[in-house]
Amino acid sequence: MSELIKVEIEKLSKEIEEHNYNYYVLSNPTISDFEFDKLLEELIKLEKEHPEYLKPDSPSQRVGGQITKEFKSVKHKYPMLSLGNTYNEEDLRDFDERIRKSGISNYEYVCELKYDGVSISLTYVDGILSQAVTRGDGEKGDDITANVKTINSIPLNLRGNDFPAEFEIRGEIFMPKKEFLRINEDIRKQLIEEGYNEEEIYEKQLKNPRNATSGTLKQQDSKAVAERKLDCYLYSVLGENLPFKSHYESLEAAKSWGFKVSGEMEKFASLDGVIKYLEKWDTKRHSLNVETDGVVIKVNSYEHQRFLGFTAKSPRWAIAYKFKATQVSTLLESISYQVGRTGAITPVANLKPVLLAGTTVKRASLHNADIIEKLDVRIGDTVFVEKGGEIIPKIIGVDLNKRAGSGTNLFEEETGPTKYITHCPECGTELVRSEGEANHYCPNELGCPPQVKGKIEHFVSRKAMDIDSLGSETIAQLYDAGLIKTIADIYELKKEDLLKIERMAEKSANNLLEGIEASKKVPFERVMFAIGIRHIGETTAKKLAYYFKNIDSIINATLEQLLEVGDIGEKTAQTIIAYFADEKSVEIINKLKVQGLQFELSGEQLANKSEKLKDLTFVVSGVFTKFNRDDLKKTIEQNGGKNVGSISGKTSYVIAGENMGPEKLKKAEKLGVKIISEDDFIKMIE
Repeated sequence: MSELIKVEIEKLSKEIEEHNYNYYVLSNPTISDFEFDKLLEELIKLEKEHPEYLKPDSPSQRVGGQITKEFKSVKHKYPMLSLGNTYNEEDLRDFDERIRKSGISNYEYVCELKYDGVSISLTYVDGILSQAVTRGDGEKGDDITANVKTINSIPLNLRGNDFPAEFEIRGEIFMPKKEFLRINEDIRKQLIEEGYNEEEIYEKQLKNPRNATSGTLKQQDSKAVAERKLDCYLYSVLGENLPFKSHYESLEAAKSWGFKVSGEMEKFASLDGVIKYLEKWDTKRHSLNVETDGVVIKVNSYEHQRFLGFTAKSPRWAIAYKFKATQVSTLLESISYQVGRTGAITPVANLKPVLLAGTTVKRASLHNADIIEKLDVRIGDTVFVEKGGEIIPKIIGVDLNKRAGSGTNLFEEETGPTKYITHCPECGTELVRSEGEANHYCPNELGCPPQVKGKIEHFVSRKAMDIDSLGSETIAQLYDAGLIKTIADIYELKKEDLLKIERMAEKSANNLLEGIEASKKVPFERVMFAIGIRHIGETTAKKLAYYFKNIDSIINATLEQLLEVGDIGEKTAQTIIAYFADEKSVEIINKLKVQGLQFELSGEQLANKSEKLKDLTFVVSGVFTKFNRDDLKKTIEQNGGKNVGSISGKTSYVIAGENMGPEKLKKAEKLGVKIISEDDFIKMIE
């Protein structure tokens, strides 16, 4: 039986790796994502039941979960040298002339796109990935093997059998553009829910794919790396007595071993072909799902490379041609001002449409009044626009030579310095700007239409009151009809009111009213999040609810009392005090109380709440008989403990059920973290 399990695990592993190769290297999937996930789940289940058959090159290791407290420094067997850079054709011709004068003839060039990511060196022994090391200072780098194993395009074991017994292959790990945008959008949605303004959101988002890649690869939890779907192109094979005569030949072999080698690589017999390649990709690169900042040009023959040799810092047989930063100029036609849910004002530059890095740009954020003043940007100016990290459009300067009077300006006369608006463009309320704040705010949060609609949308969202029948379009219709002006008005809605709304049928009205009624059972911590106090996200709302037990205690809390709650700083505490100092806010809370919303912990929550597990952190792993996992985690929190997803030196206990993950078991034993059973845990809280 045991031997049959081993054979099944090996069969599943081989099948999964084949599908991985088809999807991530060949871009030609042969099964659906659902089918792939099922195969992987089956493999993970078998390996948990039979950890003796878990191999380090198993495809299950790509999901991550290993914790690395410190990345070990490793000396490179072959130094990772930097390349000389050139930015123009003249320098490139000088490079070609130096090679020609060296005495070699009939040489070829290989051109590859220079991907903007993090350099990596991978070592394979007997076809299995044994180590992954960053470039570091070129002489030594950090061992990030556990994190690199989560990258699906990097093979854990090689295909075929004609690869060297031991060799290195180097490449560039990068974050695809689509993944970068997805992560930033997720960050944005979360921060909007927590009440951050556009300027604060921009500061907290990832700035460019390269920095995001670097930061991801240094995550201590490899599971967090797996969640950010990094990719990798390989571009250089190194080793003793390699059976290749040229760089191009070695990469063709690497493809057959399962490595992802750029399909944009080309070989040329002269510099003229190289220059045409540069001209083509200077524009075409913007259509790729990866950032590129240039082209690497290498002499193809290994014999020629050895003859040309190295300088102290770089090879004489290779050079990097860097593309100029993508920048265009266009007219600033107007500046508009947007009002966010929290009242933050964001100035937006409306531009004459212009093509930039493959997309048409019509608008760019000007962030705040300070940025406008610093740039001295004026309506009618010709402005220079770049994409930050080739993703986010931004104005970087003004062409003063084209300001009014030159005949090219949009306006015949000088418009003068831009005067930042003093009143809200939506409701006319005078704007305020607090000391230390970059943004202006509209303080009329209960009467300014975008703020009111935004607060209502937040209030009914899934993580808040979860009234899913009340979408943004319906909210806008109800607001415009004068039926809702605050979140409390939702609970005053009648069926006859709803039927007046366009496209609102009787069944839809009934569903909405049922959803509103059901929301009255939502627990206090979610209601606390739903009311939409700036900077109060899900976690902070839960901490406030469990610390103060009811809304009245929060309303009457002093600054000192609020600061006693974990993770609440002075700025957030002041925001809470200011919110409840407004009589209109308290009036809304009182109306919601009358409607029956939960503004205190339930009797069950209070009965079960204790401080028995205060300052203790737990990792829950396995299957349990007396709790399900969610109930177990909830019980930990109700008793003052904290749940964490991965084991570290700071973990207090691992609660182990049946089929605990073998990697977590090894990690806990290595770090000396105490492992307890379900029954042990129950004794702790009795």
